[in-house]
Amino acid sequence: MEKVASYEQDFLKWTQQQAEYLQKGRWAELDVKNLIEELEALGRSEQKELSSYFQILVMHLLKCQYQPEKRTPSWNNTLSNCRDKIQDCLEDTPSLQRFLLDSEWIEKYYRRARRDAAKETQKPLQTFPTECPYTIAQILDPEFLA
Repeated sequence: MEKVASYEQDFLKWTQQQAEYLQKGRWAELDVKNLIEELEALGRSEQKELSSYFQILVMHLLKCQYQPEKRTPSWNNTLSNCRDKIQDCLEDTPSLQRFLLDSEWIEKYYRRARRDAAKETQKPLQTFPTECPYTIAQILDPEFLA
């Protein structure tokens, strides 16, 4: 008889076993409680990834606009990489697009990007607009502030 893997003791084995149960239609053997937790966490993880790239991208746009004299090739690479990663996120999980249309979500991550830009440039926070000065189209445009 096959030993049931414990979610707490061997996560990898547990995931493989749960996948096998799903493939074979062994519904009664599924660890439904922990599967639900993991699926919800997976969704949050996708959103956090998008948020992280968005925040870094906007911070670099602010740095490029408000401190152009210190712009380095690595800033250009960061802009390009973040735009690529955001595009990858949207291609892999199209439902994430809704966050880029949500003004509250945009402002939340803009505030963080603004704070980080102030720290990195050592400029007063008031140097940067209180509301995001860029449209989503500009933020994602590889030619914008390139």
